[in-house]
Amino acid sequence: MPVTERYADATAELQVTSESLTVALAHRSVRKFTDAPVDDDTLHAVIAAAQSAPTSSNLQAWSVVAVRDPQRKARLSALSGDQQHIVDAPLFLVWITDLDRAHRLAARAGVPLDGANHLESTLIGVIDASLAAQNAVVAAKSVGLGTVYIGAIRNHPREVAAELRLPPHTVAVFGMAIGTPDPTEDAGIKPRLPQSAVLHHEVYDTERADADIPRYDAAVEEYYGRFGLTGNWSDRVLARLGDTAALHGREKLRDDLEHFGLSTR
Repeated sequence: MPVTERYADATAELQVTSESLTVALAHRSVRKFTDAPVDDDTLHAVIAAAQSAPTSSNLQAWSVVAVRDPQRKARLSALSGDQQHIVDAPLFLVWITDLDRAHRLAARAGVPLDGANHLESTLIGVIDASLAAQNAVVAAKSVGLGTVYIGAIRNHPREVAAELRLPPHTVAVFGMAIGTPDPTEDAGIKPRLPQSAVLHHEVYDTERADADIPRYDAAVEEYYGRFGLTGNWSDRVLARLGDTAALHGREKLRDDLEHFGLSTR
């Protein structure tokens, strides 16, 4: 089981094991794909797994757009920081927070939908989409496929909405490139924070949570160095969040959500 790689610790071990745990622990982002297509049977199986994820009050406030057309993938790539793996992947999934289905239901029934006009409902859609997508990631991995999330789909949400002809009360929250991993890709299992940093018992303990960060920074710096990269985890967190320029337009997301009729109040 790849728990030692996950924590960059040769002594790490789990006392509980299963096939599902092995699949989850072996996850890595895949950015280089073969030309092998992802057929509809596989797509339907992955989406069935996605639909099996928990959903708040069974609202199922999400949808997904499967994109295979090379020209559309190229346009979505251009809107997402020109990430080549969007173009190269045989399948690109765009995960949607979707409250329009409920709005259409209310319109047909001739009833109000005031509860949708609050931040809580928007969050439900984002959380539902996220849970569904992560189920899809694990399902894809279990059948030999690789994936990578594309948060940059939020760089230009209005243009993405126009490209995908999204209705009101929806927004693309992230993309996902999916396909057969190219075995020549030089990549590995990226170390995660030690459990002492994320797992608290009864109450939040900041001193304990931060005690092992230096060791983790050293492990990440060593990991990046294997692939010709520099820096550690702390450096990258501060660089990513220290300046709004790093948000690449996503600092205007509140205005975009309101534009789509997704409340932030």
